[in-house]
Amino acid sequence: MRLDLRHLNKSYDANRVIDDMTVDFGELRSLALIGPSGGGKSTLLRIIAGLVAPDSGDIALNGEQLRFNEPALRAHRRQLGVVFQAYNLFPHLSALTNITLPLEKVHGLAPAAAAELARETLRRFALADHAHKKPAELSGGQKQRVAIARAIAIKPRLLLFDEPTSALDPEMTAEVLDVIEELKNEGRDFLLVTHEMGFARHVADRVAFLAQGRIIEHAPAEELFANPQSQECRDFLARILRH
Repeated sequence: MRLDLRHLNKSYDANRVIDDMTVDFGELRSLALIGPSGGGKSTLLRIIAGLVAPDSGDIALNGEQLRFNEPALRAHRRQLGVVFQAYNLFPHLSALTNITLPLEKVHGLAPAAAAELARETLRRFALADHAHKKPAELSGGQKQRVAIARAIAIKPRLLLFDEPTSALDPEMTAEVLDVIEELKNEGRDFLLVTHEMGFARHVADRVAFLAQGRIIEHAPAEELFANPQSQECRDFLARILRH
C-alpha cells in the first residue's frame, strides 16, 4: 500500500479535526495511527475509507487520487473492508446474512455463491457454529470476528480497523488482536486506529502519531516507540504506558 496525503483539512463547525495534513508514507503493508482521543485518527480513517469527505486537500492511495463524487466513492468503497469499534452488524440478521447481504447487493454474487463464501469465511474464524445467531446472541469478541469476516469476504485490497477492540474486555481483545495479526502474517494491507500500544508496536510496519489534527511524527514502529522525536509523542506514550 502507498498512502499520500496533501493539505488535507476537515472541520465540524468551528472544530478543525484534520489540519493541513501532508505526508507521504511511502510503501508499507500496515500502518497504525495512535494518539490522544480527538486527535483526528478516526476522522482520517473515515476519509480514507470514503465515508467522510474532506473540506479540502487530496488523498492518493496506491498512486490513484481519491475522487469524492458518489460514483467514484462507491467504486472505492467496494475495494475496502472496514471494521468499526461498534461492530456495525445488522441486529435483525444472522451472522451468516450479515456477510451474504453485501456480497449479493454490493458485489453482485449469486445467493448460493455468497452463502458458500460466507460459510467458508465463518469457518475460518471459528464461527461456523454461530452462523444462525443474531448479534445479540454473540459475545463481543464473536461479533467483532463476524465484522472482520464480513470485511474479509469481499476480498478487499485494503482493510481499515477503527478501534476494533475498544468495546471489548481483555480476553476478547486478545482474541480479536490474534485475528488481526493472522491477517498481517498473510500479507494483507491494513490501516489500524488503536489504543493498544503494544499491539501497534508488534504488528505495524509504520506508526503515525496524531494530535490536534496533525501528524506530529511517523516512523517504523520499533523506532517510534523506542525513540519518539516529539515531546507530544513522548508525553503521550509515557501516560499510556503508565496505566
